[in-house]
Amino acid sequence: MVFSSLVFIFLFLTGTLLIYYIVPKQLKNTVILLSGLVFYTWGEPVYVIVMIISTMIDYFAGLIIWKKGDNKVIRRICLIVSIVMNLTLLFTFKYSRFFADNVNAIAGKTLIDIEKTFFLGIDFLPVSILPIGISFFTFQSMSYTIDMYRGEIEVQKNPISFAAFVTLFSQLVAGPIVRYSDISKELNDRTITIDKIYDGVVRFITGMGKKVLIANSIGELWDTVLAYDRASTPVLTAWLGVIAYTLQIYFDFSGYSDMAIGLGKMMGFTFPENFNYPYLSKSISEFWRRWHITLGAWFRSYVYIPLGGNRKGMGRTVLNLAIVWLLTGIWHGSDWTFILWGVTYGVLIIMERLFLGKILEKLPGLVCWIYTMFFVMLGWVLFACPDIGTAFAYMGNLFGSGGSFMDDRTLYLFLNYGVVLVVGIFASTDAWKILTERAEKRLPAVVHWSTPFCKTAVFLLCVAYLVNATYNPFLYFIF
Repeated sequence: MVFSSLVFIFLFLTGTLLIYYIVPKQLKNTVILLSGLVFYTWGEPVYVIVMIISTMIDYFAGLIIWKKGDNKVIRRICLIVSIVMNLTLLFTFKYSRFFADNVNAIAGKTLIDIEKTFFLGIDFLPVSILPIGISFFTFQSMSYTIDMYRGEIEVQKNPISFAAFVTLFSQLVAGPIVRYSDISKELNDRTITIDKIYDGVVRFITGMGKKVLIANSIGELWDTVLAYDRASTPVLTAWLGVIAYTLQIYFDFSGYSDMAIGLGKMMGFTFPENFNYPYLSKSISEFWRRWHITLGAWFRSYVYIPLGGNRKGMGRTVLNLAIVWLLTGIWHGSDWTFILWGVTYGVLIIMERLFLGKILEKLPGLVCWIYTMFFVMLGWVLFACPDIGTAFAYMGNLFGSGGSFMDDRTLYLFLNYGVVLVVGIFASTDAWKILTERAEKRLPAVVHWSTPFCKTAVFLLCVAYLVNATYNPFLYFIF
């Protein structure tokens, strides 16, 4: 399965890029649209219609908002229709089962039958299967309508160009969240140069290496530890597991973002950065300025600031932050673990805004970093575990509930995964960037000529790994 997927992706990417470079400029957006639909249909042959519906809603809403520029009522209706319809799609496919399960659990019987309630008795749509990337493309598409209503962007009259923006396959299913304003000019007129293509290839391979060589390798450690009996998992083993997941999710998600940004460059686009060494942060607030940057920017622009931001006193600021972080948790998944995860971050950020931030400013940087990573890793336990009970049991293992500090399995895991743990920790910092920049200053020719060979080696290693791999998880598949 992994090998067949690899073959398809390789043929798809090379074929798409070849066609894209050959066709004239006026047809490039058509290639993007068709390739995006093919790519999504390969993964979700049924739910591609959901993405098409979201795209059509926002295209026509934006067009009417532009045409009725002097009619505030119609403009507002179009905005409301866009937001309600997109959120309805998101709720129906991502949260309806969670909502129904909780209602049924409270009632003690089945009050809501998902298929019959939401699809009028038609059972052929399996709601339990989530449309890939629905949280990304609905937010992305909806941002266009909101910005149009605000008068911050110009209308996109060409339906193919707008659909190309939504279906841009490189970041369609895992981000970064690219708003229309980020690429509006490039969508209409972009230049493709050899330098951009080269930079894009280098960035793509960097992301591929992160995902395949580090995230996949270290993810097996987390899965192994999570499968252990919670009643007997030693402290050190539990910490090895959570460190592994902390590294896995960073290299998995940032790797996909790098691949998307690289593919964007190959096609003439400049996508926003999504990560900035988040594990170097010295506060939770700083961590979220560095982690999933485009999601934070989306909530800040379309939720936090419209609610009043920090302009209406501390009490209102606290309320606004609470709302944003509750929604952030809900956005990530339809489970109480995600909600509690978001609420936990909200509480910590509110505490930093009220008093903790001033205390952290007076403490040594190392202490602040330990505080930040401690809560980040506890947060990842909530994020990764299948339910709250398992998450709390795992947290108990971190502090000794398993009855021992280490055992033979601990040593075995460390010997098997020690190297990739060290590599992952090193690569999650900016040390390599600093070393590279110094080398470029002292030995620019060596760096220039060695880069293609190093990236080729990384690419070949990734291919070799994938050909023989049975473990290739996609952590952001559910978002």
